Amino acid sequence: MIALVAAGLLSACQKNSSLNTSGNSAAKTSTGTIASTSTGNIVVAVTANAVSADSVVLMNACTPGIKPPDTLAFSALPASVGTYLTANYAGYTKQKAFKILDRTGAIVGYVVVINYNGKPVGLRFDASGAFVEVLEQREPHDIDGPGWHKGGRFDNRDGMHLDTVAVSALPTAIKTYFATNYATDTLVHAVVTKDTSYIVFSVNKGMFATAFSSKLAFIKRVQLNPRPVKKHQAIAQSALPAAIATYLTKTYPGYAFDKAFAETTNGVIDRYVVLIDASGTRYGLVFDISGTFVKSIPVK
Repeated sequence: MIALVAAGLLSACQKNSSLNTSGNSAAKTSTGTIASTSTGNIVVAVTANAVSADSVVLMNACTPGIKPPDTLAFSALPASVGTYLTANYAGYTKQKAFKILDRTGAIVGYVVVINYNGKPVGLRFDASGAFVEVLEQREPHDIDGPGWHKGGRFDNRDGMHLDTVAVSALPTAIKTYFATNYATDTLVHAVVTKDTSYIVFSVNKGMFATAFSSKLAFIKRVQLNPRPVKKHQAIAQSALPAAIATYLTKTYPGYAFDKAFAETTNGVIDRYVVLIDASGTRYGLVFDISGTFVKSIPVK
């Protein structure tokens, strides 16, 4: 599938605009459409491909009762927003920024759209510039309902894990790369993304994510947890502390669960690593034993 490319957005919000929210498959939007859903939540359409005009929608850019968002320059955002983006989305491209106003005209937050690894990412920040959430993306005809359809851009939300690849079934080129460059790694999990690139998760006194292109060329290696933990045990999503599920649902709405691991020291669990897909971007998140969030690392 052609990688998503974020494009410019309109500066004003207009209800009943050209964005079709009825489920009609012909709802291809003009670049930058902003509209309201049937529940009154404001959404922003982002062009996915300049040739086909396909688009995705950033859900709930602001909620009912809030004044429509106004655009602003990235330079006008709180400095903490830029700091967060640089630290968490290295190499990102700026696309569009909005200030969210209440009915009195006071700023209550910001929505920022960036391009990261060829895909749009929408993020919400509060009035001080502190990160709040990654906005859920949907295809225009999936605005209402569960947010995905079989064969669609976000069909991994069905929970079937069809993107999982058995470690034994990885291409020989990837196995050879690990044998040559990271011979002491233990490969524990692998996925193939919509663009047929691979992400391989491995353990070597800590957990790593290594990405390869669709042509099996090495892209990058990310350390998810630098602590010298010796053992990782795969666990079911249901075995995670309830606080983790609460955090993920609130911070990454529409996310697709991929895999979870319990980290143990001397046989005692002290941290969790959770792998998710949030609208096409893969994240590794670390939580402590109580389920309190520690950090999030975008992988690809």
